[in-house]
Amino acid sequence: MSNTIKVLDPAFHGVGQRLGTEIWRIENFQPVPLPKSEYGKFYMGDSYIVLQTTQGKGGAYFYDLHFWIGKDTSQDEAGTAAIKAVELDTALGGRAVQHREIQGHESDIFLSYFRPCIIPLEGGVASGFRKPEEEEFETHLYVCRGKRVVRLKQVPFARSSLNHDDVFILDTENKIYQFNGANSNIQERAKALEIIQFLKEKYHEGKCDVAIVDDGKLDTESDSGEFWVLFGGFAPIAKKVISEDDIIPEAIPAELYSIVNGEVKSEEAELSKSLLENNRCYLLDCGAEIFIWFGRVTQVEERKAVCQAAEEFVLSQNRPKSTRITRITQGYETRSFKSNFDSWPSGSAGPVVDEGKGKVTALLKQQGMGVKGMTKSTPVNEEIPHLLEEGGKMEVWRINESAKTSLPKEDIGKFHSGDCYIVLYTYHSGERKEDYFLCCWFGKDSIEEDQTLALKLANTVSNSMKGRPVQGRIFEGKESPQFVALFQPMVVLKGGLSTGYKQFVADKGLSDETYTEESTALIRISGTSIHNNKAVQVDAVPSSLNSTECFVLQSGSTIFTWHGNQCSIEQQQLAAKVAEFLRPGVALKHAKEGTENSAFWLPLGGKQSYTSKKVANEVNRDPHLFTYSLYKGKLHVEEVYNFSQDDLLTEDIHILDTHAEVFVWIGQCVDPKEKQNAFEIGQNYIDVAASLEGLSPRVPLYKVTEGNEPFFFTSYFSWDWDHSKAKVHGNSFQKNLTLLFGNGHAVEEKSNGTSGPRQRAEALAALNSAFSSSSMKMSKSEERLNGLNHGGPRQRAEALAALNSAFNSSSTTKRVAPRPPGKGQGSQRAAALAALSSVLTAEKNKQSPDSSPDASHVPESGTFEVKSESEYSEVDETTEAKEMEEVAAESGSNEGLESSQENVEDGNNDQSNQRTFSYDQLKTTSGKIVSGIDLERREAYLSDEDFQTVFGMVKEAFYKLPKWKKDMLKKKFELF
Repeated sequence: MSNTIKVLDPAFHGVGQRLGTEIWRIENFQPVPLPKSEYGKFYMGDSYIVLQTTQGKGGAYFYDLHFWIGKDTSQDEAGTAAIKAVELDTALGGRAVQHREIQGHESDIFLSYFRPCIIPLEGGVASGFRKPEEEEFETHLYVCRGKRVVRLKQVPFARSSLNHDDVFILDTENKIYQFNGANSNIQERAKALEIIQFLKEKYHEGKCDVAIVDDGKLDTESDSGEFWVLFGGFAPIAKKVISEDDIIPEAIPAELYSIVNGEVKSEEAELSKSLLENNRCYLLDCGAEIFIWFGRVTQVEERKAVCQAAEEFVLSQNRPKSTRITRITQGYETRSFKSNFDSWPSGSAGPVVDEGKGKVTALLKQQGMGVKGMTKSTPVNEEIPHLLEEGGKMEVWRINESAKTSLPKEDIGKFHSGDCYIVLYTYHSGERKEDYFLCCWFGKDSIEEDQTLALKLANTVSNSMKGRPVQGRIFEGKESPQFVALFQPMVVLKGGLSTGYKQFVADKGLSDETYTEESTALIRISGTSIHNNKAVQVDAVPSSLNSTECFVLQSGSTIFTWHGNQCSIEQQQLAAKVAEFLRPGVALKHAKEGTENSAFWLPLGGKQSYTSKKVANEVNRDPHLFTYSLYKGKLHVEEVYNFSQDDLLTEDIHILDTHAEVFVWIGQCVDPKEKQNAFEIGQNYIDVAASLEGLSPRVPLYKVTEGNEPFFFTSYFSWDWDHSKAKVHGNSFQKNLTLLFGNGHAVEEKSNGTSGPRQRAEALAALNSAFSSSSMKMSKSEERLNGLNHGGPRQRAEALAALNSAFNSSSTTKRVAPRPPGKGQGSQRAAALAALSSVLTAEKNKQSPDSSPDASHVPESGTFEVKSESEYSEVDETTEAKEMEEVAAESGSNEGLESSQENVEDGNNDQSNQRTFSYDQLKTTSGKIVSGIDLERREAYLSDEDFQTVFGMVKEAFYKLPKWKKDMLKKKFELF
């Protein structure tokens, strides 16, 4: 980069040297580092700079640089943040992707750093900071938008703020309400529950109630009546009024502009990478997002001027506030930028990257700073891939004509390049039920008809198993570690045995090179581990040899094993294994490089030169998760940043691209027709990614369904993947409601009139609460919110509504875990009616507003013991008690299970809260399976003392290690 800054701002010293988030606030037009305790707090009157540093699998550091502009910040401070962001990027060698973040319209990647949300605070440096924790609690109304990352916006606490299209959260001192607009999105409802949990823990110490209020359902729940009273009573709400903040700019065909001396000029030529010159700056207008592209040799001052010109361009076009502006430097283009081009030829990025790294290294050394992560990618230990459990059942079929032919056991592991195969592996993972790995393998010379038939037959097998198998499509030469490890050994031979291949060769007039025991064949042995040590037949010529590998040479009845001077012991052992696999019982002749005799060279056509260069491994890439959609017939993918298991929504299809493989994840609630198109969806993505990202067109492709995720998929997410989440039925909202708040909050598809025990219990509780004779004093804030005492008319109205709900036995309602009403239903009704009568009588006898009601009318326990001579007089108290116990168990049991699970999965949990076992009991070689534990996390059940003895470190230190290292240690100590 030309004209790098001479003096780095002191606030930026040491920048980008540690992974994670760094934040500066603009104070008096200077960046000031923010204390970590303040991270996540953004004041509306200020501007901030946020740097996110991540490390790729190759060891190099990557940067995303954001400048956040509060709605009340001054124009000068906003300008300072933008300029300082350019200077900071320059200090990082131009490697950062810069994002402008406008309050309320933040990018998904920015919000992903501060999950579940950010709540901008009033005030700022200039006006003085408010400290909400020191003030009296205020009731707030928020509108909640976003399916994966949430944009939470405070709106006026008034009925006029509500509408039918959005989800709202009303945060009061003692209860948090979620109001679901009738037309609101299911996934936004689900996310709002996570925000409520956050508010409950952060501002209520986890001690407030939570209520769900559905738009248009007033007379069935006491929570609904209570909610509307806070707004002055129920009244129809208006349609949503579109404001400037709601305007989402539409995507338009990308148009390229050059920016020279502050002038924005359109480039008339067809959009192509070749138009971008390294000494100029460009603006790419995509409608919803505007990219500023800096040529790598442009000057710092020129870049600042270009940024100002881009801001003026947005204003001149009357673009909405939500228009995103992203700045990138040549060589560090993002996927979203490149996706606007038909193709993005690779080849020039490497030198650009190295040049940028070299310049920034020199600059930082000049400033007396370290250069960690700035030089070429540092080597990292190879990750141990997650393989399928051993000892399963293997079935393999070869495609022949219009059917599949089962292979005999002795041929399993032999694959021909001209054939297609179906592989089904049945295994057990931990304590889960049987799992299935179902793959089609396509030889590089196989015919298209056989490939199509293989997929069709594999689908039939999958459907017969109710879609549970992980279904894969694998091409020769791109086998995944999980696939290779199943066959010991795996040998790929030339030619084919199927009728279709034989016919194809005959029609084309080609020679049939199919391997036979009598033919001359040279087999290359590659790889050094169980997951990559396959053998492949190559041309039987000297140039096929390589000093870094081993080979098996078959010449009639004679078998040689050839060891290159640089080969490994593992390769030598595999060579002997392959020879025995292909020709059982035949004596081997060993030939070491440099000691071969003429009998070895003769079948190869005589001694000739060959290479000694090691075959380079593919570059490791970081995984990326995308949502999938089709718009006007064109594939659209949107990246999910800093993803976790919670981002996999049951109504959606997701694509996980690890560069080594592509997964298509199908949620349980996805339309059945779309489920059948999983491989087509995956192939559409691969076609696009191949042209833009250099993804191999033959990368392994897997279809994974929710609830049947294999370990080699879940390992790309957080280590504590929770398989139990898929067992919770329903849509995203229903799942989250159960997972976050337990079965006691289980949602109903129609809340009107359900007469089950839970509803009756709620009605009794509402009556007890409304008419309780307790003399507890209500806080002033409650009086302000409610305006009434416990015995007031609002509470009586709620009780009557609850009573109506409990005794309305509509048959059209669908309940979670329904039970037929028993004899106790009459007793519940009798109790409720008697309690109501008792309270209304007490109202007549009330002595004065200040006196406490007579406590004798309602027992302190909150239950009602009634003996009435009405039509409900047949009270079966035993049935009633049992029914209430069932309700309590229903609402509490799941919560207890979740709590127990959390204790187990927390490496630093209190030992008193979970069982521990001895090291000998937990080892995989113990011969006994300890019941009731997570077999994938055996180490969590060691006592602190045993953990220290086995691993040589405390649990806290262990769980901070990279995943591959934790797995390696667990394997070493037989706990994996």
